[in-house]
Amino acid sequence: MALRSAKRDLRKSMRQVLGQISSPAIAQQSRVATQRFLSLAEYQNARSIAVYLSMPAGELSTTGIVHDALQRGKQVYIPYIHSVHSTSVMDMLSLTSLAELEVLQPDPWGIPSLSPAQVAGRPDCFATAATGLDLIVMPGMAFDQGFRRLGHGKGYYDHFLTRYSQWNQKTSQTPQKMPFLVALSLQEQMMTADPIPVGEHDWLVDAIVVGDGRYLTRSG
Repeated sequence: MALRSAKRDLRKSMRQVLGQISSPAIAQQSRVATQRFLSLAEYQNARSIAVYLSMPAGELSTTGIVHDALQRGKQVYIPYIHSVHSTSVMDMLSLTSLAELEVLQPDPWGIPSLSPAQVAGRPDCFATAATGLDLIVMPGMAFDQGFRRLGHGKGYYDHFLTRYSQWNQKTSQTPQKMPFLVALSLQEQMMTADPIPVGEHDWLVDAIVVGDGRYLTRSG
């Protein structure tokens, strides 16, 4: 399939680009992007957010965002990937404290993650009492000016957003807006030439915070 092949080729080239960015450069961009993100009204007004926990290399760090959100008393949800009927699925489970964050163990990609033993009884964003997510911090391998996103190829976030939209329609007498989708992008991840190839099931993001301090938004 042409779309799949185009995405695969772009991921391959992006892996080469990201592999050449030094840790100090990523740390500097992470500080700039975090400061810009924390200033957003959409974040400051959010009661509940879902946020990815970052890999040790190749993407902006979200550690400062998670710390700030917990200190402000926001409801914070983090990804938990598990198998359902032989299919790999991503849920967003509650993270309640900095102490919980500090004891998370790295998964095979080095991402701090909940273990199966830590999941039992932990609320997810689909819990009956939940009022829904206000904002989701989105990872990705590349982004463009059209707010297209190239994921890592597993489809976790696109599938999750589709599930969330369906849940929202079914459980709310007056369905809420979808969460505000904010991507975090290293400067090197912003495509300036050809648009990112996307299909009908790929979700656009609402805004992009770039490691040089730029803030791009679909609302203008």
